[in-house]
Amino acid sequence: MDLTFSSLAPIPVQTVQSRLSAHRRILPKLILPRATVSAVAPPPAQAKELESRKFNLLQAIQETQRGLITTPEQRSAIEEALVQVEEYGVGSPIDLEKLDGTWRLNYTSAGDVLVLFEAANRLPFLQIGQIYQKFECKYRSNGGIVRNVVRWSIEPLLEEQEGATLLVSAKFSLLSKRNIFLQFEEVALENVKISEQLQALIAPAILPRTFLSLQILQFLRTFRAQVPVSGPSRGSPGGLYYLSYLDRDMLLGRAVGGVSVNLDIQATKATSPKISMYIGQFCDWMKLSDSG
Repeated sequence: MDLTFSSLAPIPVQTVQSRLSAHRRILPKLILPRATVSAVAPPPAQAKELESRKFNLLQAIQETQRGLITTPEQRSAIEEALVQVEEYGVGSPIDLEKLDGTWRLNYTSAGDVLVLFEAANRLPFLQIGQIYQKFECKYRSNGGIVRNVVRWSIEPLLEEQEGATLLVSAKFSLLSKRNIFLQFEEVALENVKISEQLQALIAPAILPRTFLSLQILQFLRTFRAQVPVSGPSRGSPGGLYYLSYLDRDMLLGRAVGGVSVNLDIQATKATSPKISMYIGQFCDWMKLSDSG
């Protein structure tokens, strides 16, 4: 039997070269950048479910005064709501660009923070204002700096809520996808803002201000005391911090002492109008609760 293989006939070299040249011109247009491939938006149904879970968590912590007043039933409901949100962060690495910024503490079960709230609850002259975590890690790949900021005041010597700032600074490094290790470096007292009553006592408005009174006011405004917590002889205290969930408007963290729920201070960055509106209402409620 005579079989012909016309389809396997030799192709002229010039034809092959022309076809390869054409493919080289087309191929780069078909390759997508790596960032475009990895930045896949979650399905609408999944994104909607996540926003619903975050909303439920914010509702669960709303009337706890940042964790100070909770019943066993509330703690159980909060833990359940936390786990429901944390399921969406399992296995994904920390995005340092999202972490970078200032986060306001809205709930905690950590004893070293609750003791501050308890002290303010017992002592009528002591006020604990907002508490923040400020991460500086943009454009970094393995860590950065975190500053724990506590705004507090003593009536009637300092301004309400934000009369002074306690600042605890630490370096942090990535240990795994979600674990960071904190190395504390310094505790500082700064941004002292005296009340109008104390200013009037130091430099009465009806009398000419003396050089001494002006020097005292200037000293108080620029006062800063700092104490290093690390050194060659005693080393640097540290601890593990597990970032269990992170997106553009919510940060959940777990440590040996307890859990924390933090919201980005720029509520307009929230991932949905519903969450953005609720964060605004939550912050308004927080202000009323603190002032009360």
